Amino acid sequence: MNQELSCLHDIAIALSESDLRPSLYKALELLSTSMKMDRGAITIMNPVQHEIRIEAAHGMSAGAIQKGRYKPGEGITGRVIQSGKPTIVPKTSQEPLFLDKTGHRKTDDVEYSFICVPITKGKQVVGCLWVDRPYDPEYNLDNALQVLTIIAAMVAQRVASLETLQWEKEAHKEESRRLRQELGQRYSITNLVGNSNKMREVFQMISQVCKSNATVLIRGESGTGKELAATAIHYNSPRADKPFVKVNCAALPSNLIESELFGHEKGAFTGAIRQKPGKFELASKGTIFLDEIGSINLDVQANLLRVLQEKEFERVGGIKTLKADVRVIAATNRNLERAVEDGSFREDLYYRLNVFPIYMPPLRQRKTDILLLAEYFVEKYSKENSKEIRRLSSPAIDMLMQYHWPGNVRELENCIERAVVLCDSGVIHAFHLPPSLQTAEESDTWPGRGLDEAVEALEREMIVDALKSTRGNTGKAAEILKSTPRKIGYKAHKYQINYKDFR
Repeated sequence: MNQELSCLHDIAIALSESDLRPSLYKALELLSTSMKMDRGAITIMNPVQHEIRIEAAHGMSAGAIQKGRYKPGEGITGRVIQSGKPTIVPKTSQEPLFLDKTGHRKTDDVEYSFICVPITKGKQVVGCLWVDRPYDPEYNLDNALQVLTIIAAMVAQRVASLETLQWEKEAHKEESRRLRQELGQRYSITNLVGNSNKMREVFQMISQVCKSNATVLIRGESGTGKELAATAIHYNSPRADKPFVKVNCAALPSNLIESELFGHEKGAFTGAIRQKPGKFELASKGTIFLDEIGSINLDVQANLLRVLQEKEFERVGGIKTLKADVRVIAATNRNLERAVEDGSFREDLYYRLNVFPIYMPPLRQRKTDILLLAEYFVEKYSKENSKEIRRLSSPAIDMLMQYHWPGNVRELENCIERAVVLCDSGVIHAFHLPPSLQTAEESDTWPGRGLDEAVEALEREMIVDALKSTRGNTGKAAEILKSTPRKIGYKAHKYQINYKDFR
């Protein structure tokens, strides 16, 4: 009795330590000395994978611990966790339910006794505590069961905390896996909307470059989908499970962009109160997307060139050289060739970035994709706004096809989102679209007169206004209109204007 009380006291002290797992291992070690057990373990039920695993063990190898996995109801351990009732097996060799998944008894010629008690949190069984010791007919197994039940109650809180951590870890891992899969599907090449010849060329180029580590330069007007193409390249590359860091270079002040890209040390400049990692560090082993690359200044261009060539950089104010295992994808709507000519963009950096150029065509050059994109956005924003919109009307389609789309796909998306918000029926009509899309044909606002008539009316109006200002003086009127008195006299006669009427 004194030995058991001493063991319980020592275990209570061990469990009071702050470190979660080490305290459980220490408790098992103390239990081994007191009960002369050869092996013992604490198992936890994983609610995410519906599996029982060994979390802390004594007298077992790492390989045996890894093998010790059970389903609820499987073997003695699984039955104890499923039923919540303790079990004693006097001789394991005579128990058919004893599975010995860890395999540590196969090499022993010794007969063992096995005791397993549940570990509960409230009314829920979260795991179990089991021990085995060499069989001794004189050893009181019932008394040992009582001691183990007390110890199971003592470790319950620690095991419950471990079970919560394990559940959160598994849930986080599962959520990360799901999000990676969802991102991969969302930004797959097949999900880039377009069926025109120019977009097929883009798809082919993305397919060719995504499996490599080559630097990519995406060219095209604003709103053509350069960022979407960059995202598709990353999530279809071997780096898909690594970070994808986006940097809008045009949105960063010129005096801060170097710090944002490469980081800075504490005290490197006014306001640098602590060390800060840059975007290249955050994108380690992944991909960095430099949008509007043409807007960075020459000083930052030199550092960026070094990263591309040498794969290394230093933080602002630092002396330690850091390695950069990062794939670079850049994008711009500027004419970089002209920028190289006028000296605002380094020629050597241009060639380093332009390893694999991809040109995103403007929407006016891929007219056949307009209806596909419009239908895609109708479906997207109908779901977001909980509306059931089935189609676009024929006049609305005609308006979309005739417009020149200076804002490209982004402008089209905004137009469709506005139309979905305004639409209160199952069909988007022409009047749901912005007024900027209205043409003379659709709005029935053709000019009332021809070009010659409009020119003559303008000439007559300007001559009359000049004669009014000069009180019928044709010479001065000609000077105002930057013409000659002869031409003004001819036009006045043609339009039946009498200069005397203005004196």
